[in-house]
Amino acid sequence: MRPSINLRTHPLLKTLGRCLRACEGGAGVIMALSTIPLIGGTGLAIDTTRAFVVESRMGKALDAAGLAAGRVALEDRVEADARAFFAANYRDGLMGSDISAEDIDIQIDSNAEFITVTAQTSMPTRFMRVFGKDSINVSARSVIQRVTSGTEIALVMDNTGSMYGSKIDAMKNAAQQLVNIVFGDAERYDELWFSLVPYTATVNVGAEHSGWVNAGPNFSPTSWKGCVEARWQSNRDETDAPPTTERFDVFYYPSTLYDPDGDANGNQWPDVDESVWSRNSGTGPNLGCGPAITPLTRERSEITNAIDAMAAWHRGGTTSNLGLVWGWRTLSPRWRGVWPGSVWPVDYNDEKVSKVAIVLSDGQNQFFDYDGDDDYVSDYTGYGRIGEEFMPSATNEGDGLDTLDGKFADVCQKMKDRGITIYTITFGSGASSGRIRDLFRACASDPGNYFHAPDNDDLAPAFRTIGQELANLRIVE
Repeated sequence: MRPSINLRTHPLLKTLGRCLRACEGGAGVIMALSTIPLIGGTGLAIDTTRAFVVESRMGKALDAAGLAAGRVALEDRVEADARAFFAANYRDGLMGSDISAEDIDIQIDSNAEFITVTAQTSMPTRFMRVFGKDSINVSARSVIQRVTSGTEIALVMDNTGSMYGSKIDAMKNAAQQLVNIVFGDAERYDELWFSLVPYTATVNVGAEHSGWVNAGPNFSPTSWKGCVEARWQSNRDETDAPPTTERFDVFYYPSTLYDPDGDANGNQWPDVDESVWSRNSGTGPNLGCGPAITPLTRERSEITNAIDAMAAWHRGGTTSNLGLVWGWRTLSPRWRGVWPGSVWPVDYNDEKVSKVAIVLSDGQNQFFDYDGDDDYVSDYTGYGRIGEEFMPSATNEGDGLDTLDGKFADVCQKMKDRGITIYTITFGSGASSGRIRDLFRACASDPGNYFHAPDNDDLAPAFRTIGQELANLRIVE
Protein backbone atom coordinates (compact mmCIF):
# COMPACT_ATOMS: atom_id res chain seq x y z
CA MET A 1 0.00 0.00 0.00
CA ARG A 2 1.29 3.44 -1.02
CA PRO A 3 1.75 5.82 1.93
CA SER A 4 -0.48 8.92 1.90
CA ILE A 5 1.11 12.32 1.21
CA ASN A 6 0.18 15.45 3.19
CA LEU A 7 -0.12 18.16 0.54
CA ARG A 8 0.22 20.91 3.13
CA THR A 9 3.36 19.70 4.81
CA HIS A 10 5.40 17.85 2.17
CA PRO A 11 8.65 19.85 1.67
CA LEU A 12 8.59 19.68 -2.13
CA LEU A 13 5.03 21.01 -2.40
CA LYS A 14 5.63 23.70 0.23
CA THR A 15 8.59 24.94 -1.83
CA LEU A 16 6.49 24.95 -4.98
CA GLY A 17 3.71 26.91 -3.21
CA ARG A 18 6.14 29.58 -2.05
CA CYS A 19 7.36 29.95 -5.62
CA LEU A 20 3.84 30.43 -6.97
CA ARG A 21 3.01 33.04 -4.36
CA ALA A 22 6.24 34.96 -4.99
CA CYS A 23 5.85 35.10 -8.75
CA GLU A 24 3.22 36.88 -10.88
CA GLY A 25 1.51 36.01 -14.16
CA GLY A 26 2.88 33.69 -16.82
CA ALA A 27 6.43 34.12 -15.61
CA GLY A 28 5.41 32.71 -12.27
CA VAL A 29 3.77 29.70 -13.87
CA ILE A 30 6.84 29.06 -16.03
CA MET A 31 9.14 29.42 -13.03
CA ALA A 32 6.97 27.09 -10.97
CA LEU A 33 6.81 24.45 -13.67
CA SER A 34 10.56 24.58 -14.25
CA THR A 35 11.11 24.18 -10.52
CA ILE A 36 9.35 20.80 -10.46
CA PRO A 37 12.01 18.87 -12.43
CA LEU A 38 14.76 20.76 -10.60
CA ILE A 39 13.39 19.74 -7.22
CA GLY A 40 12.64 16.24 -8.53
CA GLY A 41 16.22 15.88 -9.74
CA THR A 42 17.53 17.01 -6.39
CA GLY A 43 15.28 14.53 -4.60
CA LEU A 44 16.39 11.77 -6.95
CA ALA A 45 20.04 12.57 -6.22
CA ILE A 46 19.46 12.54 -2.46
CA ASP A 47 17.57 9.23 -2.45
CA THR A 48 20.08 7.68 -4.85
CA THR A 49 22.92 8.75 -2.57
CA ARG A 50 21.12 7.17 0.36
CA ALA A 51 20.76 3.95 -1.65
CA PHE A 52 24.49 4.02 -2.45
CA VAL A 53 25.25 4.31 1.27
CA VAL A 54 23.08 1.28 2.00
CA GLU A 55 24.69 -0.69 -0.83
CA SER A 56 28.21 0.22 0.32
CA ARG A 57 27.57 -0.66 3.96
CA MET A 58 25.83 -3.85 2.96
CA GLY A 59 28.70 -4.81 0.64
CA LYS A 60 31.29 -4.32 3.37
CA ALA A 61 29.19 -6.37 5.77
CA LEU A 62 28.92 -9.14 3.15
CA ASP A 63 32.71 -9.09 2.68
CA ALA A 64 33.12 -9.58 6.42
CA ALA A 65 30.54 -12.37 6.39
CA GLY A 66 32.22 -14.12 3.45
CA LEU A 67 35.67 -13.92 5.01
CA ALA A 68 34.27 -15.30 8.26
CA ALA A 69 32.64 -18.19 6.39
CA GLY A 70 35.90 -18.87 4.58
CA ARG A 71 37.84 -19.25 7.80
CA VAL A 72 35.40 -21.78 9.23
CA ALA A 73 35.31 -25.31 7.90
CA LEU A 74 32.78 -27.03 10.14
CA GLU A 75 29.60 -26.92 8.09
CA ASP A 76 27.34 -26.32 11.08
CA ARG A 77 29.31 -23.17 11.93
CA VAL A 78 29.68 -21.59 8.49
CA GLU A 79 26.29 -19.90 8.32
CA ALA A 80 26.24 -18.94 11.98
CA ASP A 81 29.62 -17.20 11.77
CA ALA A 82 28.77 -15.49 8.48
CA ARG A 83 25.50 -14.12 9.83
CA ALA A 84 27.13 -13.00 13.06
CA PHE A 85 29.76 -11.01 11.16
CA PHE A 86 27.12 -9.46 8.89
CA ALA A 87 25.11 -8.36 11.91
CA ALA A 88 28.20 -6.89 13.54
CA ASN A 89 29.00 -4.82 10.45
CA TYR A 90 25.54 -3.66 9.32
CA ARG A 91 23.31 -1.49 11.48
CA ASP A 92 19.71 -2.66 11.67
CA GLY A 93 17.31 -0.31 9.91
CA LEU A 94 20.04 1.71 8.18
CA MET A 95 18.28 4.38 6.06
CA GLY A 96 15.06 2.51 6.77
CA SER A 97 16.27 -0.69 5.10
CA ASP A 98 14.55 -3.88 6.19
CA ILE A 99 17.31 -6.52 6.00
CA SER A 100 18.74 -8.59 8.83
CA ALA A 101 21.50 -11.17 9.10
CA GLU A 102 18.96 -13.95 8.67
CA ASP A 103 18.11 -12.65 5.18
CA ILE A 104 21.54 -13.04 3.57
CA ASP A 105 22.18 -15.96 1.22
CA ILE A 106 25.39 -18.01 1.58
CA GLN A 107 26.58 -20.39 -1.14
CA ILE A 108 29.76 -22.53 -1.13
CA ASP A 109 30.81 -24.42 -4.27
CA SER A 110 31.46 -28.17 -4.20
CA ASN A 111 35.24 -27.76 -3.88
CA ALA A 112 34.88 -25.09 -1.18
CA GLU A 113 37.00 -22.75 -3.31
CA PHE A 114 34.45 -19.96 -3.83
CA ILE A 115 32.06 -18.55 -1.22
CA THR A 116 29.29 -16.28 -2.52
CA VAL A 117 27.27 -14.14 -0.12
CA THR A 118 24.37 -12.02 -1.40
CA ALA A 119 21.74 -9.73 0.12
CA GLN A 120 18.82 -7.66 -1.10
CA THR A 121 16.76 -5.06 0.71
CA SER A 122 14.19 -2.36 0.10
CA MET A 123 14.99 1.21 1.18
CA PRO A 124 12.08 3.70 1.51
CA THR A 125 12.56 6.98 -0.36
CA ARG A 126 12.31 10.44 1.18
CA PHE A 127 11.71 12.65 -1.86
CA MET A 128 10.97 10.39 -4.81
CA ARG A 129 7.76 9.14 -3.22
CA VAL A 130 6.06 12.37 -4.32
CA PHE A 131 6.58 11.11 -7.88
CA GLY A 132 5.21 7.66 -7.03
CA LYS A 133 8.53 5.94 -6.20
CA ASP A 134 8.05 4.73 -2.63
CA SER A 135 11.17 2.57 -2.33
CA ILE A 136 14.44 1.59 -4.00
CA ASN A 137 15.65 -2.01 -4.23
CA VAL A 138 19.28 -2.36 -3.18
CA SER A 139 21.38 -5.51 -3.63
CA ALA A 140 25.00 -6.44 -2.98
CA ARG A 141 27.20 -9.46 -3.53
CA SER A 142 30.58 -10.63 -2.26
CA VAL A 143 32.62 -13.52 -3.65
CA ILE A 144 35.51 -14.91 -1.60
CA GLN A 145 38.12 -17.18 -3.15
CA ARG A 146 40.48 -19.40 -1.20
CA VAL A 147 43.94 -18.89 -2.65
CA THR A 148 46.82 -21.10 -1.57
CA SER A 149 50.12 -19.34 -0.89
CA GLY A 150 53.48 -21.03 -0.51
CA THR A 151 53.00 -24.01 1.77
CA GLU A 152 54.76 -27.31 2.41
CA ILE A 153 52.38 -29.79 4.06
CA ALA A 154 53.34 -33.17 5.52
CA LEU A 155 50.51 -35.65 6.14
CA VAL A 156 51.66 -38.11 8.82
CA MET A 157 49.09 -40.89 8.81
CA ASP A 158 48.63 -43.94 11.06
CA ASN A 159 48.67 -47.14 8.95
CA THR A 160 48.84 -49.61 11.84
CA GLY A 161 46.71 -52.74 12.04
CA SER A 162 44.09 -51.13 14.28
CA MET A 163 43.19 -48.87 11.34
CA TYR A 164 42.08 -51.91 9.32
CA GLY A 165 38.67 -51.71 7.63
CA SER A 166 36.38 -48.69 7.73
CA LYS A 167 38.77 -46.56 9.80
CA ILE A 168 41.49 -46.34 7.17
CA ASP A 169 38.84 -45.76 4.49
CA ALA A 170 37.49 -42.85 6.54
CA MET A 171 41.01 -41.46 6.97
CA LYS A 172 41.76 -41.67 3.26
CA ASN A 173 38.47 -39.97 2.39
CA ALA A 174 39.10 -37.20 4.92
CA ALA A 175 42.67 -36.63 3.70
CA GLN A 176 41.42 -36.42 0.10
CA GLN A 177 38.93 -33.74 1.14
CA LEU A 178 41.73 -31.69 2.68
CA VAL A 179 43.78 -31.96 -0.52
CA ASN A 180 40.77 -30.97 -2.63
CA ILE A 181 40.14 -27.90 -0.49
CA VAL A 182 43.73 -26.68 -0.63
CA PHE A 183 44.22 -27.38 -4.34
CA GLY A 184 40.74 -26.21 -5.35
CA ASP A 185 40.27 -26.90 -9.08
CA ALA A 186 44.00 -26.80 -9.87
CA GLU A 187 46.02 -29.90 -10.72
CA ARG A 188 49.17 -28.26 -9.38
CA TYR A 189 50.42 -25.07 -7.78
CA ASP A 190 54.04 -24.06 -8.10
CA GLU A 191 53.99 -22.83 -4.50
CA LEU A 192 52.12 -25.79 -2.92
CA TRP A 193 53.78 -29.06 -1.91
CA PHE A 194 52.41 -32.14 -0.15
CA SER A 195 54.22 -35.11 1.35
CA LEU A 196 52.68 -38.27 2.79
CA VAL A 197 54.25 -40.30 5.60
CA PRO A 198 52.37 -43.53 6.40
CA TYR A 199 53.74 -45.07 9.59
CA THR A 200 53.34 -48.30 11.54
CA ALA A 201 55.96 -49.45 14.06
CA THR A 202 58.50 -48.28 11.51
CA VAL A 203 58.58 -46.08 8.39
CA ASN A 204 59.17 -47.02 4.75
CA VAL A 205 61.54 -44.58 3.03
CA GLY A 206 61.30 -46.39 -0.31
CA ALA A 207 63.38 -49.28 -1.61
CA GLU A 208 64.97 -46.99 -4.21
CA HIS A 209 66.90 -45.28 -1.41
CA SER A 210 69.29 -48.13 -0.73
CA GLY A 211 72.10 -45.57 -0.59
CA TRP A 212 70.68 -44.25 2.68
CA VAL A 213 71.16 -47.52 4.57
CA ASN A 214 73.97 -49.63 5.91
CA ALA A 215 74.48 -53.07 4.44
CA GLY A 216 71.73 -55.36 5.67
CA PRO A 217 70.95 -59.06 5.94
CA ASN A 218 69.94 -61.23 3.01
CA PHE A 219 66.23 -60.85 2.20
CA SER A 220 66.23 -63.61 -0.44
CA PRO A 221 63.98 -64.94 -1.92
CA THR A 222 62.20 -61.61 -1.45
CA SER A 223 63.78 -58.14 -1.25
CA TRP A 224 64.00 -55.19 1.10
CA LYS A 225 60.76 -53.23 0.94
CA GLY A 226 62.19 -49.93 2.20
CA CYS A 227 61.57 -49.79 5.96
CA VAL A 228 64.35 -48.58 8.25
CA GLU A 229 65.12 -48.76 11.93
CA ALA A 230 65.35 -45.76 14.23
CA ARG A 231 68.75 -44.15 14.74
CA TRP A 232 68.34 -44.58 18.46
CA GLN A 233 71.87 -43.72 19.62
CA SER A 234 72.15 -40.34 21.39
CA ASN A 235 68.52 -39.52 20.52
CA ARG A 236 69.31 -39.17 16.84
CA ASP A 237 65.84 -40.56 16.23
CA GLU A 238 64.62 -37.10 17.30
CA THR A 239 66.53 -35.05 14.70
CA ASP A 240 66.20 -34.06 11.06
CA ALA A 241 69.77 -35.12 10.25
CA PRO A 242 69.97 -36.56 6.70
CA PRO A 243 71.61 -39.90 5.81
CA THR A 244 74.68 -38.00 4.61
CA THR A 245 75.28 -37.42 8.33
CA GLU A 246 74.46 -40.94 9.46
CA ARG A 247 72.94 -43.83 7.55
CA PHE A 248 70.05 -45.97 8.72
CA ASP A 249 69.90 -49.68 9.40
CA VAL A 250 67.43 -51.63 7.30
CA PHE A 251 64.34 -52.95 9.04
CA TYR A 252 64.53 -56.74 9.01
CA TYR A 253 61.98 -58.76 10.95
CA PRO A 254 63.95 -61.79 12.18
CA SER A 255 62.68 -65.36 12.39
CA THR A 256 60.53 -65.62 15.46
CA LEU A 257 58.87 -68.11 17.75
CA TYR A 258 55.41 -66.96 16.93
CA ASP A 259 53.02 -69.16 18.88
CA PRO A 260 53.12 -70.60 22.40
CA ASP A 261 53.99 -74.15 21.31
CA GLY A 262 57.28 -72.92 19.88
CA ASP A 263 56.64 -73.39 16.16
CA ALA A 264 59.24 -71.43 14.24
CA ASN A 265 58.26 -69.21 11.33
CA GLY A 266 60.96 -68.30 8.88
CA ASN A 267 61.65 -65.17 6.88
CA GLN A 268 60.91 -66.55 3.43
CA TRP A 269 58.36 -64.62 1.47
CA PRO A 270 57.07 -64.80 -2.11
CA ASP A 271 56.97 -61.03 -2.57
CA VAL A 272 57.14 -57.78 -0.66
CA ASP A 273 53.45 -56.88 -0.63
CA GLU A 274 51.92 -59.52 1.56
CA SER A 275 50.78 -58.14 4.89
CA VAL A 276 47.44 -56.66 3.87
CA TRP A 277 45.82 -60.03 3.33
CA SER A 278 47.75 -62.04 5.92
CA ARG A 279 47.24 -59.48 8.73
CA ASN A 280 48.50 -60.80 12.08
CA SER A 281 49.31 -64.21 10.60
CA GLY A 282 52.08 -62.85 8.40
CA THR A 283 55.72 -63.80 8.48
CA GLY A 284 58.85 -62.62 6.74
CA PRO A 285 61.56 -59.97 6.87
CA ASN A 286 59.21 -57.13 5.83
CA LEU A 287 56.50 -57.99 8.37
CA GLY A 288 54.80 -54.78 9.51
CA CYS A 289 56.44 -52.60 6.83
CA GLY A 290 53.79 -50.26 5.43
CA PRO A 291 53.53 -48.05 2.31
CA ALA A 292 56.47 -45.85 1.34
CA ILE A 293 56.83 -42.14 1.99
CA THR A 294 55.79 -39.81 -0.81
CA PRO A 295 58.20 -36.85 -0.59
CA LEU A 296 57.09 -33.30 -1.34
CA THR A 297 55.26 -33.04 -4.64
CA ARG A 298 53.35 -30.27 -6.42
CA GLU A 299 51.28 -32.77 -8.38
CA ARG A 300 47.78 -33.24 -7.02
CA SER A 301 47.39 -36.66 -8.64
CA GLU A 302 50.60 -37.95 -7.08
CA ILE A 303 49.52 -37.17 -3.54
CA THR A 304 45.92 -38.35 -4.05
CA ASN A 305 47.13 -41.64 -5.56
CA ALA A 306 49.46 -42.13 -2.60
CA ILE A 307 46.59 -41.51 -0.19
CA ASP A 308 44.44 -44.05 -2.03
CA ALA A 309 47.25 -46.63 -1.80
CA MET A 310 47.46 -46.51 1.99
CA ALA A 311 46.53 -49.73 3.80
CA ALA A 312 46.63 -51.01 7.37
CA TRP A 313 49.67 -53.19 8.15
CA HIS A 314 49.63 -55.44 11.18
CA ARG A 315 52.16 -56.36 13.83
CA GLY A 316 54.72 -54.31 15.70
CA GLY A 317 52.57 -51.70 17.41
CA THR A 318 52.52 -47.91 16.99
CA THR A 319 55.42 -45.46 16.95
CA SER A 320 53.87 -42.06 16.21
CA ASN A 321 57.18 -40.43 17.09
CA LEU A 322 58.89 -42.12 14.13
CA GLY A 323 56.05 -41.08 11.83
CA LEU A 324 56.32 -37.48 13.00
CA VAL A 325 60.11 -37.28 12.76
CA TRP A 326 59.93 -38.56 9.19
CA GLY A 327 57.23 -35.98 8.47
CA TRP A 328 59.73 -33.41 9.74
CA ARG A 329 62.41 -34.85 7.48
CA THR A 330 60.18 -34.34 4.44
CA LEU A 331 59.98 -30.64 5.41
CA SER A 332 63.57 -30.09 6.51
CA PRO A 333 65.89 -28.06 4.26
CA ARG A 334 68.68 -30.37 5.42
CA TRP A 335 67.10 -32.97 3.14
CA ARG A 336 67.04 -30.71 0.08
CA GLY A 337 68.77 -32.64 -2.68
CA VAL A 338 68.45 -35.86 -0.68
CA TRP A 339 64.82 -36.16 -1.60
CA PRO A 340 64.16 -35.68 -5.34
CA GLY A 341 64.33 -32.02 -6.37
CA SER A 342 66.77 -29.22 -5.73
CA VAL A 343 64.38 -26.44 -4.68
CA TRP A 344 62.43 -27.87 -1.79
CA PRO A 345 62.15 -28.26 1.12
CA VAL A 346 62.78 -24.52 1.40
CA ASP A 347 64.70 -22.95 4.27
CA TYR A 348 63.14 -22.64 7.69
CA ASN A 349 61.39 -19.31 8.36
CA ASP A 350 61.09 -18.47 4.67
CA GLU A 351 58.73 -15.48 4.63
CA LYS A 352 57.01 -16.70 1.47
CA VAL A 353 56.53 -20.36 2.41
CA SER A 354 55.04 -21.89 5.55
CA LYS A 355 55.66 -25.44 6.75
CA VAL A 356 52.85 -27.54 8.18
CA ALA A 357 52.67 -31.07 9.62
CA ILE A 358 49.40 -32.90 10.25
CA VAL A 359 49.73 -36.05 12.37
CA LEU A 360 46.98 -38.58 13.09
CA SER A 361 46.87 -41.62 15.36
CA ASP A 362 44.08 -43.96 16.39
CA GLY A 363 45.79 -45.17 19.55
CA GLN A 364 48.60 -44.91 22.03
CA ASN A 365 52.22 -45.49 21.22
CA GLN A 366 52.96 -49.10 22.03
CA PHE A 367 55.10 -52.16 21.51
CA PHE A 368 52.62 -54.82 20.44
CA ASP A 369 53.10 -58.43 21.58
CA TYR A 370 50.99 -60.56 19.27
CA ASP A 371 51.78 -64.01 20.65
CA GLY A 372 51.98 -62.93 24.30
CA ASP A 373 54.90 -65.32 24.83
CA ASP A 374 57.39 -64.33 27.50
CA ASP A 375 60.27 -65.32 25.21
CA TYR A 376 59.59 -62.13 23.24
CA VAL A 377 58.42 -59.08 25.17
CA SER A 378 57.10 -57.50 21.97
CA ASP A 379 56.92 -57.79 18.20
CA TYR A 380 59.84 -56.39 16.25
CA THR A 381 59.69 -52.63 15.57
CA GLY A 382 61.85 -49.78 14.37
CA TYR A 383 63.46 -50.03 17.81
CA GLY A 384 63.77 -53.81 17.81
CA ARG A 385 62.05 -55.46 20.76
CA ILE A 386 61.55 -54.14 24.27
CA GLY A 387 64.55 -54.96 26.42
CA GLU A 388 66.97 -55.34 23.53
CA GLU A 389 69.84 -52.97 22.92
CA PHE A 390 67.74 -50.38 21.11
CA MET A 391 65.81 -49.52 24.26
CA PRO A 392 67.61 -51.08 27.23
CA SER A 393 65.77 -48.94 29.79
CA ALA A 394 62.41 -50.38 28.71
CA THR A 395 61.72 -53.87 30.01
CA ASN A 396 57.94 -53.93 29.70
CA GLU A 397 55.17 -52.33 27.64
CA GLY A 398 54.64 -49.56 30.19
CA ASP A 399 58.29 -48.52 29.97
CA GLY A 400 58.06 -48.60 26.20
CA LEU A 401 55.01 -46.34 26.21
CA ASP A 402 56.72 -43.79 28.45
CA THR A 403 59.80 -43.74 26.23
CA LEU A 404 57.91 -43.38 22.96
CA ASP A 405 55.63 -40.66 24.35
CA GLY A 406 58.67 -38.74 25.56
CA LYS A 407 60.28 -38.95 22.15
CA PHE A 408 57.05 -37.84 20.47
CA ALA A 409 56.87 -34.75 22.70
CA ASP A 410 60.54 -33.94 22.03
CA VAL A 411 60.09 -34.14 18.25
CA CYS A 412 56.99 -31.92 18.46
CA GLN A 413 58.88 -29.23 20.33
CA LYS A 414 61.88 -29.31 18.00
CA MET A 415 59.63 -28.92 14.97
CA LYS A 416 57.75 -26.01 16.52
CA ASP A 417 61.05 -24.38 17.48
CA ARG A 418 61.89 -24.32 13.76
CA GLY A 419 58.66 -22.60 12.81
CA ILE A 420 56.71 -25.65 11.65
CA THR A 421 52.98 -25.44 12.38
CA ILE A 422 51.61 -28.71 13.74
CA TYR A 423 48.02 -29.96 13.63
CA THR A 424 47.21 -33.13 15.58
CA ILE A 425 44.27 -35.53 15.36
CA THR A 426 43.30 -38.40 17.64
CA PHE A 427 40.82 -40.77 16.05
CA GLY A 428 38.46 -43.44 17.32
CA SER A 429 37.73 -45.11 20.61
CA GLY A 430 41.30 -46.39 20.92
CA ALA A 431 42.48 -42.78 21.16
CA SER A 432 39.96 -41.65 23.75
CA SER A 433 42.21 -41.91 26.81
CA GLY A 434 43.31 -38.73 28.51
CA ARG A 435 46.95 -39.72 28.04
CA ILE A 436 47.06 -39.75 24.25
CA ARG A 437 44.70 -36.80 23.92
CA ASP A 438 46.85 -34.72 26.27
CA LEU A 439 49.98 -35.78 24.37
CA PHE A 440 48.57 -34.75 20.99
CA ARG A 441 46.98 -31.58 22.37
CA ALA A 442 50.34 -30.48 23.77
CA CYS A 443 52.03 -31.25 20.46
CA ALA A 444 49.72 -28.98 18.45
CA SER A 445 51.01 -25.47 17.77
CA ASP A 446 47.81 -23.98 19.20
CA PRO A 447 44.94 -25.46 21.24
CA GLY A 448 42.71 -24.92 18.21
CA ASN A 449 45.06 -27.06 16.12
CA TYR A 450 44.13 -30.21 18.04
CA PHE A 451 41.13 -32.30 16.99
CA HIS A 452 39.56 -35.42 18.45
CA ALA A 453 37.36 -37.47 16.12
CA PRO A 454 35.53 -40.11 18.19
CA ASP A 455 34.29 -41.96 15.11
CA ASN A 456 34.45 -42.07 11.32
CA ASP A 457 31.80 -39.40 10.83
CA ASP A 458 33.77 -36.86 12.87
CA LEU A 459 37.03 -37.27 10.97
CA ALA A 460 36.22 -35.53 7.68
CA PRO A 461 35.06 -32.29 9.39
CA ALA A 462 38.39 -32.13 11.24
CA PHE A 463 40.36 -32.45 8.00
CA ARG A 464 38.12 -29.91 6.27
CA THR A 465 38.71 -27.46 9.08
CA ILE A 466 42.46 -27.78 8.68
CA GLY A 467 42.29 -27.57 4.89
CA GLN A 468 40.24 -24.41 4.93
CA GLU A 469 42.49 -22.81 7.53
CA LEU A 470 45.46 -23.53 5.26
CA ALA A 471 43.75 -21.89 2.29
CA ASN A 472 44.17 -18.10 2.13
CA LEU A 473 41.12 -15.94 1.42
CA ARG A 474 40.77 -13.20 -1.20
CA ILE A 475 37.79 -11.01 -2.11
CA VAL A 476 37.39 -11.40 -5.88
CA GLU A 477 34.01 -9.73 -6.41
